Amino acid sequence: MTSPQKFDAPPVPPGLVVVAEMKHDGLSQYLLDGRHSFLADEPVESGGADDGPSPYELLLMSLGACTSMTVRLFARRRNWPLERIIVRLRHSRVHAADCEHCEEKSMLDHIDVEVELNGALTDAQRAQLKAIAEKCPVHRTLSSPISIATTLAPVQRTDLDARLDEALTETFPASDPTAVNLKP
Repeated sequence: MTSPQKFDAPPVPPGLVVVAEMKHDGLSQYLLDGRHSFLADEPVESGGADDGPSPYELLLMSLGACTSMTVRLFARRRNWPLERIIVRLRHSRVHAADCEHCEEKSMLDHIDVEVELNGALTDAQRAQLKAIAEKCPVHRTLSSPISIATTLAPVQRTDLDARLDEALTETFPASDPTAVNLKP
């Protein structure tokens, strides 16, 4: 087995995220934003190779990170004795009949968020931090109607495409498709 080569991710303009399929016969995806790169995949039992978090795990990670950051910033501005925040999240689907706020869906996506606040906080501070946790930007986005516009891009090879193809080929040689290592 040859070890994959380290490479500099191709440049991505600020505000753009690029997701590229790793292998045509798998589900692994290469994600980059110009500053960071990592893998996403599905678990083995769902047909993937478990090379990275699943799309729903990424969604939960995003919500959890935003929740923790929002709580931290709020507590920091008030000089509250918040020592550590741990956020645990779980996604599930529930029958709409079990949901009093559901509208015309047979299934409803549900996310449980548990926020652990460590530190010598008062009950009032804890209650306020819980309320702030529910107002983080990602929570508000997921709780609001969302408009998603999908378009088909014309097939055109750009410098970004070529550099991404080259980087993926160098890092994940066809002779060794299991050699996945994006860490330096």
